[in-house]
Amino acid sequence: MTRFLLAALVVTFVGAAAAPGARAATWDIDPSHSQVGFVVKHLVVAKVRGSFSTFSGTVVLDDKDLTKSKVEVSIDPATVDTGNEKRDAHLKGADFFDVATHKAWKFVSTKVEKGEGQTLKVTGDLTLHGVTRPVVLVVEGPSPEVKDPGGNPHVAFSATTTIKRADFGLTWNKAIEGGSVVGEDVKIELEIELFKKR
Repeated sequence: MTRFLLAALVVTFVGAAAAPGARAATWDIDPSHSQVGFVVKHLVVAKVRGSFSTFSGTVVLDDKDLTKSKVEVSIDPATVDTGNEKRDAHLKGADFFDVATHKAWKFVSTKVEKGEGQTLKVTGDLTLHGVTRPVVLVVEGPSPEVKDPGGNPHVAFSATTTIKRADFGLTWNKAIEGGSVVGEDVKIELEIELFKKR
């Protein structure tokens, strides 16, 4: 169950929204207007959604060559929220996230390339639960650049990826007829707004 990163993650797609003529610029994730969420099956038939309230990240963007852009994101797994306190406490414990030991999840991009249509593929190393593995985020966007009342530019985008829990050592489960209590595939959904300080 992840929602990373992450940040995205992913954030590298902002290139098209950078100001004409600019080269490298640093953008920050706006956590007040972003969501890092996940979806996983329960009892095979239902979908349970969760999110993380504390995360941060920066993107060093080269609008002349998107493949040179870099992104780093950090997520606090102790801030998981699925709308059920008992379930959240279980997720934070040793059966799942073990937040007492693994206090931060991280995503660091390693490659950016064009995907199908207007999408980008952002490959990076995702570290969670003490395990680091490569993941590929499919990114849509960015939105047109707009300025807030203070004159700071903002852009937004969406990104998704799917991981397997077992790949990151999250193996707790209970068997039921026709499947298991918790699904093995976890879809990560990101709605990210970025801002650039003047």
